[in-house]
Amino acid sequence: VQLVESGGGLVQPGGSLRLSCAASGFTFSWFPMSWYRQAPGKEREWVATISGSGGSANYADFVKGRFTISRDNAKNMVYLQMISLKSEDTAVYYCQVQNYWGQGTQVTVSS
Repeated sequence: VQLVESGGGLVQPGGSLRLSCAASGFTFSWFPMSWYRQAPGKEREWVATISGSGGSANYADFVKGRFTISRDNAKNMVYLQMISLKSEDTAVYYCQVQNYWGQGTQVTVSS
């Protein structure tokens, strides 16, 4: 299993970013996919999960209405669209499936 995140960067408060995760090594459409994040000095926390079909998704309360998780099963990709970013969204964002994790992509929200 390999998960490779991309799309992180520096963005101003109120800005937007779209994270991507390229997955390989398993039957992608069979498994829910999740995003987690870890801010400096804090524990890793769950952000969102999408079902294998993409038909349902769940979000942590702190991102509801601002983040959208989606997937493209034809491309083995999962995405996290983030809008109205806040400084407290600064973290390394990780893609996850079962017990596998990507290397993470840094998101920094700062003016």
